[in-house]
Amino acid sequence: MAASTEQRPRSYHVRTYGCQMNVHDSERLAGLLEAAGYVPAGRDATPDVIVLNTCAVRENADNRLYGNLGRLRPIKREHPGMQIAVGGCLAQKDRGEITRRAPWVDVVFGTHNIGSLPVLLERARYNDAAQVEIAESLEVFPSALPAKRDSAHSAWVSISVGCNNTCTFCIVPALRGKEVDRRPGDVLAEIEALVAEGVLEVTLLGQNVNAYGVGFADRHAFGDLLRACGRIAGLERVRFTSPHPRDFTSDVIEAMTTTPNVCHQLHMPLQSGSDAVLAAMRRSYRARRYLTIVEEVRAALPDAALSTDIIVGFPGETEADFQATLDVVREARFAQAFTFQYSRRPGTPAADMTGQVPKAIVQDRYERLVAVQEEISWELNRSLVGSVVEVLVAEGEGRKDAVTRRVSGRARDGRLVHVQPGRREVRPGDVMLAEITYAAPHHLVSEVVRAHRRTAAGDAWAAGRRPTTPGVVLGLPSFGWPAR
Repeated sequence: MAASTEQRPRSYHVRTYGCQMNVHDSERLAGLLEAAGYVPAGRDATPDVIVLNTCAVRENADNRLYGNLGRLRPIKREHPGMQIAVGGCLAQKDRGEITRRAPWVDVVFGTHNIGSLPVLLERARYNDAAQVEIAESLEVFPSALPAKRDSAHSAWVSISVGCNNTCTFCIVPALRGKEVDRRPGDVLAEIEALVAEGVLEVTLLGQNVNAYGVGFADRHAFGDLLRACGRIAGLERVRFTSPHPRDFTSDVIEAMTTTPNVCHQLHMPLQSGSDAVLAAMRRSYRARRYLTIVEEVRAALPDAALSTDIIVGFPGETEADFQATLDVVREARFAQAFTFQYSRRPGTPAADMTGQVPKAIVQDRYERLVAVQEEISWELNRSLVGSVVEVLVAEGEGRKDAVTRRVSGRARDGRLVHVQPGRREVRPGDVMLAEITYAAPHHLVSEVVRAHRRTAAGDAWAAGRRPTTPGVVLGLPSFGWPAR
């Protein structure tokens, strides 16, 4: 009896490290694989293809990658035909070093050629040899590739890739390249298509999002893009990340003020409150300029929630420099701050600077900064008790708690809100007006729902028509990797 020629589809997992741009790229990688006939692996199944979409920003990025590759080696040995692909920023940086240190890796691809993944996988299988392909410049804008999104109601929309800044602590420009902007018409067409599918919220993405327009010499392009988003019927929320203080203009604030669907939320990296450290970081603003932007935003949008990134322990940072950072944090009164201990990244100017701060001092400053910010965040959140906020229920965050039936989502200002909806059947993508009854430093709680609106995105989720896949995960898949 002849053997059947029918073969089961090959399955995949994508593991994402790092920033929102990597999450966006992973959605494209999943879309490419499914367009090529692959299917998502079940959460407890061993996939035929594992894709690691890497980040190179933090010091332990290399250790994480090679540690995970080491744990995958015996799994691959037990499953003949399994393939491992490594992409993203660390792949762009390390290139052939990856297959030298981990010869069981089948494919290495960079940030500029994610569209090559299906072909490289097939070539590796056919030749029974590792394929390393790193493009030096962007081949296809990622948003032009097919995507498998991880939400029915919210979507990332990339408006640019790359960065023209030269911050001494950052390796991203060397790996993502110079800024490349999409044409406004292409961006708006993508958003309109997403809204037609039921998307309520988009986040505009760029390494330096408010520098948008540099590619076609239009310094007002970003503000105009925000205003154009306000004219798209059915689009309820527009966010953007991350802007650079150097390029933040009054025109952008005016667009945020006059465009109803642009959320009153601003994430603007500070990095340090010390002018001396900012100069060493090669950040093209100083503390007073940063605080002037904050003052202008607060005057135009009193309800805006501001968040930031701060690096503690940059080379040469003194106690006085650190105190200057605390002073800016107290004056700016951020709703949230993402704080990082400086870590050396080979290939960046800061890695070779003198005055590297001892680990114990960095840790002490980090803990003091976190304590100050926690106090501010909690005070700001407590001021919202008794107010009514609009909550867009989120998948993942919005999973029901079996005991309290609590669901979660984001207010328009980006704050996380946990809601007890009572007897209401609430789905990810639905919208609620919720009265805040309790505040913690990092979230709000509502036990009183004033209104509940069912949405097409919620209907799609309930019907199983979500554009989601377990093949794109932010945590370790459960097919044998230890949780960390």
